[in-house]
Amino acid sequence: MARSGKVSVIGAGFYGSTTALRLAEYDIFETVVLTDVIEGKPEGIALDINQSRWVEGYETKMVGQTTGPNGDGYEAIAGSEIVVITAGLPRKPGMSRMDLIETNAKIMRQVAENVAKYAPDCVVINVANPLDEMTALAQIVTGFPHHRVIGQAGMLDTARFTHFVAEKLDVPVASVTTLTLGSHGDTMVPVASACVVDGKPLGDILSQDEITELVERTRNGGAEIVGLLKTGSAYYAPSAAAARMARAVHEDSGAVMPVCAWVDGEYGLSGAYLGVEAEIGKEGIKKVLETPLTEAERALLGEAYEAVKAKQADVKDL
Repeated sequence: MARSGKVSVIGAGFYGSTTALRLAEYDIFETVVLTDVIEGKPEGIALDINQSRWVEGYETKMVGQTTGPNGDGYEAIAGSEIVVITAGLPRKPGMSRMDLIETNAKIMRQVAENVAKYAPDCVVINVANPLDEMTALAQIVTGFPHHRVIGQAGMLDTARFTHFVAEKLDVPVASVTTLTLGSHGDTMVPVASACVVDGKPLGDILSQDEITELVERTRNGGAEIVGLLKTGSAYYAPSAAAARMARAVHEDSGAVMPVCAWVDGEYGLSGAYLGVEAEIGKEGIKKVLETPLTEAERALLGEAYEAVKAKQADVKDL
């Protein structure tokens, strides 16, 4: 198998380290770099993952690098085609994603400055919360064109919606198609009209009350896991979503994915990062798609846009 390129993951917590492992096991990259501010942690994780290569049968090499407050160590990401930013504090029980904004904004600003310095041609995939606002801040600080800064949200939320539908109906997840747009939070828009099970509209299988219950559980999917874990937040499903996005960039696949992307006239909305469907390729967002929506869903998307745009307008001052 031909391997090429370098992908870097900033932050070696559960989310970052699991994302790095998934990227390595794809066996399509020459190198995966994992960084963290905790001395020795990324190096130790990298050594551990490298020692799994013979068992799992892949050759991608993992490099761990501790980074300092002045940017020391970030030279390890030089030449990266993709940088996945996972750095930031996770939620604790009772916290909303917005409760993290000031703390994670400081972390994002420092990370983004170094990404721009050492990997100026990369595509950024942000997963730090609050997702929409931190994605906007990453773009502002790096100065990258909007299409090269993407947020991971819709992939995860759609995965959760799909799981809940499959669990409810006791069917394989492969038989279920769902979609979520809007924000990664309270104004998330699970698009029930686009949901089908074995080709049948979800509305023909479940009652409106049952669909509403699944939609609400999807909106609160992250909080449900935080409440159960008590000492952290989700990372298996989120890392799978981020890694798939990175793979689509690396392979220039044009895969259509629900992501947090800059809207510039789509749905009549402009000037904000919003959860939409988009074609993903080597330059990041190739094209934002306008998914057919009901009038009610379009109204909800508009509400999500207004909410995230207002918050993103303030993020540059954090």
